[in-house]
Amino acid sequence: MKIVLAQLNYHIGNFESNTSKIIDTIHRSAQEGADLVVFAELAIGGYPAQDFLEFDDFLDRCEDALRQIASNCQNIACIVGTPIRNNQPKGKPLFNAAAFCYQNQIQYFRKSLLPNYDVFDEYRYFEPSKSFNLLHFKGHKIALTICEDIWDVGNNRLYTINPMEELIVQHPDLMINIAASPFNYNQAQTRLKVLRANVLKYKIPLIYVNQTGAQTELLFDGGSLIFHANGNVKQSLSFFKEEAVMVETDDLLKNGPDKDIQEIPDKIALIHDALVMGIGDYFRKMGFSKAILGLSGGIDSAVTLALATKALGPENVHSLLLPSQFSSDHSITDAVSLVNNLGSTAETIAIEPLFEAFMSQLKPGLKGKPFDVTEENIQARIRGVLLMAISNKFGYILLNTSNKSESAVGYGTLYGDMNGGLSVLGDVYKTGVYELAHYINREKIIIPVNTILKPPSAELRPNQKDSDSLPDYDVLDEILTQYIEFRKGPEELISAGYDKDVVKKVLRLVNLNEYKRKQTPPILRISPKAFGMGRRMPIVGKYLL
Repeated sequence: MKIVLAQLNYHIGNFESNTSKIIDTIHRSAQEGADLVVFAELAIGGYPAQDFLEFDDFLDRCEDALRQIASNCQNIACIVGTPIRNNQPKGKPLFNAAAFCYQNQIQYFRKSLLPNYDVFDEYRYFEPSKSFNLLHFKGHKIALTICEDIWDVGNNRLYTINPMEELIVQHPDLMINIAASPFNYNQAQTRLKVLRANVLKYKIPLIYVNQTGAQTELLFDGGSLIFHANGNVKQSLSFFKEEAVMVETDDLLKNGPDKDIQEIPDKIALIHDALVMGIGDYFRKMGFSKAILGLSGGIDSAVTLALATKALGPENVHSLLLPSQFSSDHSITDAVSLVNNLGSTAETIAIEPLFEAFMSQLKPGLKGKPFDVTEENIQARIRGVLLMAISNKFGYILLNTSNKSESAVGYGTLYGDMNGGLSVLGDVYKTGVYELAHYINREKIIIPVNTILKPPSAELRPNQKDSDSLPDYDVLDEILTQYIEFRKGPEELISAGYDKDVVKKVLRLVNLNEYKRKQTPPILRISPKAFGMGRRMPIVGKYLL
């Protein structure tokens, strides 16, 4: 049997686009002699559809699209993910299902394990399936599962049942898993390990189809895989790209190569490509074409500009240089050099006259108090007003340039440098931003060397450096990673050798600034624990303060 793995980029709620892509792939696969085409989890309506799933009209459109797809499966079959209604008198209103379409018939296979952690919230909408049946097609017995259904391996304590254990007693000769598995920089390695564990345990081949593309903050890397029965990878699909690949099931029963042929890029390369895809898909799927950002001459805005021009084209990215009386000459010349290197456009608006006007009007209200963070924030907010004015007038979307280290400890100004429609680096620590800069410069100098080498500074007061307010980023980022990604508490961090006072200060800043993070734009998620939908913390909690 010839099976096509269709790794596509879907658009939530865009039934016309999703259905057209699916049907076009079915027709091309039929012309190439395929028997079966496999698409991703919840492909018809897009994943995650979130509370769209609570609208009857959305579900009706899913059903209409599925019937349209099924009508194109006469001499070829397909497996496609879709929500379906639960017609039983009890339970959640929906199932997360894989629909098998062939010769005017639709057969459903329902998901059993519903993740309800980090960015996942499937138990909010779906009822877990308690029935386990094989798909019989063209002489093959297929264990058809959906994403999380094959992640219950090892000592996983999240579930009380293992779908593959229920299916394997029916003697399948092939596993197919359809998935919508979000990207993080560890996910490709983890996924490979989990999938191989299933193959080695059940000793039958596995076809795994993941989606690609970005759905606002959630990024999907694709990386679909085909395994021989001996656990070796026969073929892997690209990362961050649409692709369709055909495989012969007879080939899967043979022993594969001695080593995997999937080459997983380095961490920083994955992050770079994920962010480029995330920017591009956000703009395309929202119907935007042009971006604007504030270019300071610093590392964060430089990396953001480089990523945005890669994603959107330099002609579609405009920068504002907004120097203050505290900006260094190097910052301005570095910013101009970067714009020239990338071939994008920029203009300069000095903020000192506006700052002086603000201070003149505020003089009675400030009552002669000395210069402090108030005046620093006024400058950042002036910049925010200018950026949003140009954004509104010309239809640009403002890209936020704050990094994860700054966001974590509140080193940013609400309604100023925290403005934006999309946060590009909000899940990248400062040390990671430097790694990205070096990666961008791997073939030639794009980001000026001085931008990378100079001490980071907000340049909102004389001779200001980030290190005046924060621990060195090497230390800060290690503590933040342990606390945010690995949920290590203060005693564990101190026991690990971190300075007690530094730990106390950093964790206090993280928790105090939760209210700021609730007001930030959506953040492109590249880590296992990003700020946003996957990290839920109370604003007024007293823990660790």
